Amino acid sequence: MPIKESPARVLQNDPLPVEVVFHPSWWHKHGGIAFDRDFFYDPRRRVEDERKMERVLYERFGELGLGEDRDRDVPVIGPVHNAAGYLLSEMLGCRVEYKEDAPPQVIPAHRLDLELDVEAAFADEPFRRLTSLAEALKQSHGRVVGDVNWGGILNLALDLRGQAIFLDMLDCPEDVRVFFGRIAGVIDRFTAYVEGETGTTSVSVNRAVRHLRPPVFLHSECALTMISTEHYESFLRPYDAAWSERRRPFGIHYCGSDPHRFAEAFAGLPHLDFLDVGWGGDLAVLRGKLPKTFLNIRMSPVEIANQSVEEVRQAIETRVAASGDPYLTGVCCVNMDDRVTDDRVRAIFETAFWLRRKLPGPG
Repeated sequence: MPIKESPARVLQNDPLPVEVVFHPSWWHKHGGIAFDRDFFYDPRRRVEDERKMERVLYERFGELGLGEDRDRDVPVIGPVHNAAGYLLSEMLGCRVEYKEDAPPQVIPAHRLDLELDVEAAFADEPFRRLTSLAEALKQSHGRVVGDVNWGGILNLALDLRGQAIFLDMLDCPEDVRVFFGRIAGVIDRFTAYVEGETGTTSVSVNRAVRHLRPPVFLHSECALTMISTEHYESFLRPYDAAWSERRRPFGIHYCGSDPHRFAEAFAGLPHLDFLDVGWGGDLAVLRGKLPKTFLNIRMSPVEIANQSVEEVRQAIETRVAASGDPYLTGVCCVNMDDRVTDDRVRAIFETAFWLRRKLPGPG
């Protein structure tokens, strides 16, 4: 199929790109990969483990196009086969625990105030650990690629303050705006560094964006499901609006079940080039409000382990039809764990491939 430019004249992609991301428990079971601290920061492990992951993908799903880097040593700065935010939380003062078969676990800091030192975030050991990794990879391979999941403003605020941040919105809204502004400043500076080194910011947020060009700046807003649309418009939309002007293509990652609740609020942004649509999201409502936005359909990693192959196919077909334009629609399933079977994974790809074949040819 020919590449087509979206109506927003920003994204270029083939119709119905499809992607999967496996949970560390799947990788640990099928590839023997341990997600200890060295997996993330040891230069040798970064290269060897990413190549091993590509090899595992090729051996199980090579006929679907996975594992293209199985025979190459790629100097990947971050875990682009995972989907977990951890580093910015650590930079801002949270403790992070590493386990062999799980993503890094951020231990909330439960800060007693809304103070945040932006300069300290980049002066302390966690960020220096990343820059040392980048320099080591450039020294051994001449370059560095990939990126590191940078989370999002409200996600990070929850890591720092816990659920007290919701009371803060009511009790001291101006202080919260200052706090969010500082978090946004950390994000801006961090992503500018990573993008300057590798050319991308968000493959580690959702691997699906690697199929889109130019690279998407994808803001994780998982916690929006916990607040009202009014609070989003008051506290967070100003940052999305600014990023949508400065960091295009701009996207929002929404893994909750109710993204349609924010359809009108999202439609008020200057630009929204990409939207991750969580399982349960009403695609017809979203498409009605966001006719020029790429809607990335997220299948449920929990449901898919219990669905039959036919149920997987029907779920994808129904959702793709509701989204409408196949050039503004993608399919993914993120964080499938060690319970998912290969036939369900194949069903995701084969359904997308079949739907592509049904599209009319050029001209």
